[in-house]
Amino acid sequence: MIVLPDFIRQRPRLAFFAMLAVAVSGFGQTFFVSVFGEEIRAVTGLTHTAYGSLYSLATLISAAMLFKWGRIADTWPLCRAATLAIMVLSLGCLLVGVGKGAFLLGLGFVCIRFGGQGLMGHLGMTTAARYFFAHRGKAVALAGSGFPLAEAVLPASAVFIAAAWGWQTSWLSASVFLVLCMLPLALYLTRDIPAPAQAMTGDKGNEASGSFTREQVLKDPGLYLILPAILASPFMLTALLFHQAAIASMLGWSMQVVGTAFTCYAAGHLGALLGTGPLVDRISAGKTLPLSVLPMTAGLGLLSAFQGVWVAYAYLGLMGISHGMTATAGGALWAERYGLLHLGAIRGMAHSAVVFSTAAAPLMMGFFLDQGLGISIIAAALAAATLAGGISARIAPLPRCR
Repeated sequence: MIVLPDFIRQRPRLAFFAMLAVAVSGFGQTFFVSVFGEEIRAVTGLTHTAYGSLYSLATLISAAMLFKWGRIADTWPLCRAATLAIMVLSLGCLLVGVGKGAFLLGLGFVCIRFGGQGLMGHLGMTTAARYFFAHRGKAVALAGSGFPLAEAVLPASAVFIAAAWGWQTSWLSASVFLVLCMLPLALYLTRDIPAPAQAMTGDKGNEASGSFTREQVLKDPGLYLILPAILASPFMLTALLFHQAAIASMLGWSMQVVGTAFTCYAAGHLGALLGTGPLVDRISAGKTLPLSVLPMTAGLGLLSAFQGVWVAYAYLGLMGISHGMTATAGGALWAERYGLLHLGAIRGMAHSAVVFSTAAAPLMMGFFLDQGLGISIIAAALAAATLAGGISARIAPLPRCR
């Protein structure tokens, strides 16, 4: 018989919703969209540059929208916020599936990035960090496991549907699935959960009494010492994976090697998610975050120093470990450091910064490659920057009490 951990048995609906919301955000993540790149370009007549620029622009718009709307996780009942996110995501899938021009495609990209990568992931991680105080690290790790779950299921399912009925059917099926299956399930899981601001007002016995507003957080010097470590993993991963074909060519690796090496990345990602949760609960998210950059620093060091095929497996595995550690520690950090009352607004701000950084990463990496810099020099520079981010987070002072 399977015995569920205490924190899941205490609030099973919220624990499952957190993981489900993160998994559903996969419909708006790059790993899902990238499966259809060639088909979408063929229908819309967009060049590689135009297609990539349209997607980057939609990503930046969604980040700006999340910065403004992220606070609904604090002020709206969870069921209402989840309904908005799912409906926007479903609309985006519909527009991508039927759109034959750049305008509708761009609008669809904005919707899937804002509703999926933005709001659904934001609601899932915020729920885990807010409602599981004593086991926050493990709850955030459970929610974060929705990412590898989506990575394993969604692209493969989409490819199967596309092969049988066409790629547009994959997107239309996703839209219908979200409304008919995910929306009722989300409403069931979040029923009777009031708006956090309403529930916490006047409650002096919880973290709400010491909560910071987003404006106060922006005035905290420690925030700017922590952000480099938060941004390092998504920035480095996006920069390297977006240009993985060019890197493989420079090092003499086949794309089959890179593809199989992703199993090491997935294993490292999932293992670190599950292993870091208890560590966060034991020593705090603030102390765990600086440690999260060490595997990535080592992986980038290997990429800089060696060229053998084994490096692909080792460096991607280490990158996956760092990504899992950062997701868990970073997900718990904002509640631990700044309290719960304005957690949605603060996480929305932080997630917007992550999205902006990932939009800039491919451009920066492409510039370095175009300048003729070898991967050894680039990887060494990225390793040094990553380690510096960890040191910066380690010396960040605690925020002053309000």
